[in-house]
Amino acid sequence: MKEKNNLLIPLAIIATALVICAVVIGSALKISKKESQTITVTGSAKKVIISDFGILRGSLTASAPTANVAYKELQSQKPQLLKYLASKGFPQDKVSFFTVVVIPKYEITANGMQTSNVVGYTYSQRIEIQSNDVQKIKDISLEISSLVQNGLSFTVETPEYFYSKLAELKVEIQAEAAKDAMIRAQKIAKSTDCELGHITNAKMGVLQITPKYSNMVSDMGVNDLSSIEKEITAVVNASFEIK
Repeated sequence: MKEKNNLLIPLAIIATALVICAVVIGSALKISKKESQTITVTGSAKKVIISDFGILRGSLTASAPTANVAYKELQSQKPQLLKYLASKGFPQDKVSFFTVVVIPKYEITANGMQTSNVVGYTYSQRIEIQSNDVQKIKDISLEISSLVQNGLSFTVETPEYFYSKLAELKVEIQAEAAKDAMIRAQKIAKSTDCELGHITNAKMGVLQITPKYSNMVSDMGVNDLSSIEKEITAVVNASFEIK
């Protein structure tokens, strides 16, 4: 009986030790599991930008039965165009002219087939003006087509509007999007009685530069050049540790 009692004491100690070990291991596993948990959120930031540089392009054209006449007609239109642009604040040295393009016009038969017989020529020359006054560029783009009343054949293209400090703004807005992601993650962690740890991963989305109030989105990103007033939107997907 005495020997039996002597065995019970070591067994009790061993059992107690096993229980303590189990509790310690279990707690360690819980802590490890908790520390390995992460939360992934999406942050975004948006800013309105006003274009500060504009480009307007267009083309003078002239058509005639012979190349010589078509070319002369094209050249005769230039003085009127330059006079108009000068009146709007663009002297001749601010107007860029591109290479003259010649397009032959081929005879079309009664059954709609094109032959190799040239029956006329169209001469075309593209121009370009640039300005930091984007409103001036816009106004000219809306008015210049009226030159047709003076016998000019001028086709205006849609103006392009740029923001010159875009490179700096991209860095700034992506940082704001990352900050927004962190704030969102902090709120979620707090609502679950946890603390936010270090960031473990971050992925920047493509920038979307769209006309103001537009909902255009593209996986490749949008870079709007058609509007003076734009919105730039940045998105960041970030993962954080949960403590």
